[in-house]
Amino acid sequence: MRNTRVVLALCVLLALGACSKFRTYNGPEVTRIVVHKGERKMYLLHYNSVLAAHDIDLGFAPAGHKQFEGDGKTPEGRYYINRRNPDSKFHLSLGISYPNVDDVAFAAKNGRSPGGDIFIHGEVNRDQRKNLDWTAGCIAVKKREMEKIYAMVRDGTVIDIYP
Repeated sequence: MRNTRVVLALCVLLALGACSKFRTYNGPEVTRIVVHKGERKMYLLHYNSVLAAHDIDLGFAPAGHKQFEGDGKTPEGRYYINRRNPDSKFHLSLGISYPNVDDVAFAAKNGRSPGGDIFIHGEVNRDQRKNLDWTAGCIAVKKREMEKIYAMVRDGTVIDIYP
């Protein structure tokens, strides 16, 4: 009877551990993230080798480079992963360093705010969204994929976002 309880307790602990959104990663370093907006694809690279490929959702008006707050566009250009949010309302998220100096200057020249808070994050439930591209300018993936990405990508990683 005692052995049965011990085995049962171990099974419960293992099951709870498997439910955690925090994963570990011991593979090659992700040296760069490449996003192709038109293809709705994101690649995690170790130099020139693809470690992972993910289908993505984008901002609600994805064509073109993000210029102003509220335009629904996902930025284009070279940025960096600059922060992590383990408590994101979108499961987990990695911050993208938008806006850069050029983005701020362009928006200011036009008397507007460039916006900010652009992330790679998990998706909302599919039945809660109306369109393929639904974010305010972020890059969204499935929640389980975001867990792997969150474990693989370090702050400071380059992200190149192409049209």
